[in-house]
Amino acid sequence: MKKVLLSAVALLAFGFANAQEEKSTNGGFSKGDVFVTGAFTFGSSNDKDNEVKTNGFEIAPQVGYFLTENIAIGGKLGFASSKEETAGVDTEDMSGLTLGAFGRYYFTPANQFSLFANLGLDYASMKDKLADAKLNGFQAGLGAGMNYFVSSNFSIEAGVAVLGFSSEKSDATGAKGTSSFGFGGDWRAVTFGVNYKF
Repeated sequence: MKKVLLSAVALLAFGFANAQEEKSTNGGFSKGDVFVTGAFTFGSSNDKDNEVKTNGFEIAPQVGYFLTENIAIGGKLGFASSKEETAGVDTEDMSGLTLGAFGRYYFTPANQFSLFANLGLDYASMKDKLADAKLNGFQAGLGAGMNYFVSSNFSIEAGVAVLGFSSEKSDATGAKGTSSFGFGGDWRAVTFGVNYKF
């Protein structure tokens, strides 16, 4: 009986070790890993009824580093530009930079599939070239997301904002600024992206 029991335990241990080895080849994060992700968007519209044309783009790469098995920190640098033309006359010409930092807690980082909580803080400065004015602001947000590794280095990421605060103010004389606060996950505004892990 002892031999049968020991053989069963040995077989289970071997199977578990094999499963762990297979799981690690399917991706997952560990302490010291570095990942890159970000955003690249381009948009263009032409409202023929009102003779309004708009064009804009944004590029915002971000890099993260795992301090521990569960905690990652990172930063991003972004550039955005938007232009609007009404009846052949330029009515908006804005461009600017964004600097951001974030921290994440991954619940099962070594697995192929992992949920995480994300806390981020961004500072943005946009310049209106036509009005010769600047708009400065910051945004803080708490969100949730998930990573699913499709290979050992590539993962698909999805995220949704849960709690957010933003404030912005123009440097124009007499400007008072605006602020906003939001709570609740808007499942119509889920973001999707791809991560590459080094």
